[in-house]
Order: sequence, then structure tokens, then C-alpha cells
Amino acid sequence: MVSLVYTAIISDLHLTDAEPPRHRRASRHPLWKKFKTKEFFIDSALVQFIEHIQEKALGNKVELILNGDIFDFDSVMSLPDDPIYDVNWFETRRGLFPKEEKSLFKMQVIIEEHITVFEALRDFIRKGHEVVIIPGNHDVELLFPKVQKLIVDSLDLTDDERLKIRFVDWFYISGKDTLIEHGHQQDPYCMCEDPINPFLLDYNELSIRLPFGNVACRYMMNGLGLFNPHVEKNYIMSLSDYLKFFFKYLLRAQPLIVWTWLWGAVATLWHVTAERFSEPYKFSSSIEKRINDTAERSRTNASTVRELKELFVRPATQSPLLIAKELWLDRLFLILFIFVSAYFFVSTLKAYFAISLFWIFVPLLLLVPFFLFYARSVTSLVSQYKEPDEQLLAKQSVIAGVRRIVYGHTHLATHAHFGGVEHLNSGTWSPAFTNVECTETTERNTYVWIAPTTEEPSVRRAELVSFTSKRPDEK
Repeated sequence: MVSLVYTAIISDLHLTDAEPPRHRRASRHPLWKKFKTKEFFIDSALVQFIEHIQEKALGNKVELILNGDIFDFDSVMSLPDDPIYDVNWFETRRGLFPKEEKSLFKMQVIIEEHITVFEALRDFIRKGHEVVIIPGNHDVELLFPKVQKLIVDSLDLTDDERLKIRFVDWFYISGKDTLIEHGHQQDPYCMCEDPINPFLLDYNELSIRLPFGNVACRYMMNGLGLFNPHVEKNYIMSLSDYLKFFFKYLLRAQPLIVWTWLWGAVATLWHVTAERFSEPYKFSSSIEKRINDTAERSRTNASTVRELKELFVRPATQSPLLIAKELWLDRLFLILFIFVSAYFFVSTLKAYFAISLFWIFVPLLLLVPFFLFYARSVTSLVSQYKEPDEQLLAKQSVIAGVRRIVYGHTHLATHAHFGGVEHLNSGTWSPAFTNVECTETTERNTYVWIAPTTEEPSVRRAELVSFTSKRPDEK
């Protein structure tokens, strides 16, 4: 068997469905989730990319790594016409819950919406190339075995060809020189607590414990259609920027956005807190067997799996206060506390002095500067995890026995050296528009290419490459 020495790595495609036209706001406001319309689907570019890397390998075999967030289960809003399971009121407005049968439906929707991409992958595999799929935080539902089977079945491959597509739990080692993982395991807001066993037993149904950030995407971002979740600056703003955004876009499209935010934030906090008490699924096989299976799929040994797992960051779900701060609920709780305290203070005075309850506004106004000071002092920690940690990269390098580590997740294309470790980030292909009108975008369509050097074929060199696709009308 000829080893695969050419490797192409892409991540963060965020393939999902087009926003269902039945959405009442989408029919009245053309900018509502405009980034999620078929106009901005990247299928044609992906098909061209798959053809391009085969040409670039000059007839040699290629290993295509789909490094996380390839599919965006969180954003799928389609609903089944005749479901065999219950679909509650909440799911009709925020998408189906991550239960096995519902995740199968979502995956089927994605396949049908992007059938040309799956056809290109099928042809790619039939030519002898290999595909490795690594789950990210937005497609953690890929860990359902039935979802993996559905993807393989949709490619219509022979038994031998099916061996050329593999699913791993969270990382993969390519060519014994490169560790590849999506990177969300180092982000407390997006990490999957146990990618070897992420399952929960929910009323005899199998479900997946979603990361906090993805619960927030479903319960909040799916209801805030003028905020693009693929670009951080679109939803993390200062108070003054929020006010400008409100009067420019939301006053007409979503004037009650504060209510939408409030119940979405409360639902998110309740969900991630309640899940701490959920019962994990108990496999019939031993933990040793599952670790060995993970190691075999990732092309390493069980010891490496255990040591890399020890480097996971502490999940944010273990700190409800931290989550409350990220959801701005701490500020709401503080306002309520100030108001209730002022009310009881004035009510007590009213019992002894003939004063009006309107005096409640005096302590409220006096406390406004303290509230503003607190609100300005609280900053989001989301951006803190956008830069790689040099010590972490060094530890991963030693454990995996590599000198090169590739991430995705941050959407920031990167190629740098940290000490003796080469670090690359493959960037994003998502509809990462920086404005509501979808006319301005960040850098997109980048990938990592690893190929043997001409001087010494046994040594591979990595580069960050920008792919430019042709329009359908171009030759």
C-alpha cells in the first residue's frame, strides 16, 4: 500500500441548510439571515477545490482532512414534515435538539442541500484518495455512529472504498509529522467534555452534551437573525455599538430583541446547568477498548490519546457565574437587585415619613455610576482563546511526537512558529461577512497544504494557501 504523503486540510465550512422561507421575519425583512441564503453557498468553490488538490498532487494520492465545523448542525432550522418523534414548541423556533434521530434528519438535510459537494467527495474517494473527518464544536453530532453511517451511505461506495473515509473523535496524526485537531478542546466555551463518550441518556433516548457556546448559538443566535455568528465582531460589541446597531437595523426588524435575548439567555443558562445532573451513557464495552479504538482511528497509540486528553481546558459549564457574565445575565441580576433594594429602602422610609414611592429613583440614580463602572469592567473572554498557547503547543508536540500542529476553530488563518513547533490554522470558508448587507467579508477559502520536498521526499513542508475559485460563467 502506497502511503499518502500529500495532505490538504480545510476547516470551518459551516455547511447547513438555507434559511427556511416560512420564517415570518425572513419574508418581511430581506436582510434576515442573508448570510444563510443559497446565494452564498460555497458548493461550487468546494467542488473546484477538490479537483484542484488532485491536480496539485500530480497524480499522487491525497489525504483530505475535513478539520471540524464542516457541517453546522446548530444552524439547521428545517423541520420534518411527518416526524416520528415529538417536536416541541421550542424546537420549531430554535432547531431540533441533539438527539440521535433528530441529528440524522439534520444531516440528511445538509446532504440534500449540498449534494454536489458529496458527489465530488465520492468521486475523490473512488479515484483512490482518502478523507478524514474530524468533529468540531458545531458538528459534534458527527460522533453519533448512525450519523457517520448516513454520510458514508450517501457516498454510495464499495466496501473497499468505504475504508478510505474515516471518522476520528477529536484529533488525527498525519504522516507521523503533523497533529491535526479542530482546536475547540482548548476553548472552555466550545469544548466537548468527553469526545470519547459525549452521550447522555435522556428518557431512554441518546443525546449529546453540547458545549456552552453551541447551546447559546441555538437558543440565542438562531433567534437573532441580523447577527452573523461566523464573525465575532458581529455579536460582541460595546454598549454604544449595540445601540447604533439597534436603531439602524433592529428597530424595524426586531424591536423586541431584548425579550428575545432574555429568554434565550435564561434558557441557555438553564440548559447547561441542568445538564450537569444528566446521566452519562454507559457503553457495554470498556473504556480501554474505546481508547484503543480512538487511537487506531487517529493513527497513534492509547498512551497518546490519554495524554492529549489530559490537556483539555476546564469547561465553562462548570462555572455558572462565568456563563452568566458571557450572557450579560449578571448585569440583569444586578439591576434587579438594585431595584428591589431601592424599593425596600424607600418602602421602609415611607412607613415612617410621608414620602412618595417616586423617591425610589433617587437611590437608583445614585447607583447608576457604580453599575456603569461594573458593566464596563466586565469583558468577554471569548477572544482570549483565539491565540494559540505556546506552552500547550509544546506539550502537544512532545506527546504526539510531531513538530507541526494544525488547528481550525478560530477562523483566523495563521502560519507561525512557536519555539520549535510549527503552527498553522486553516482559516474558514464560512459566510463570514462583517456587515448585515453581506458585502464585506474577512479572509476566506484558505487551506493548509503539506507535501514532500523536492530535496528530500521523506520530509514534508507545510504552507498556508488561499484558494480562488472560478465563477460558473468563467472558463
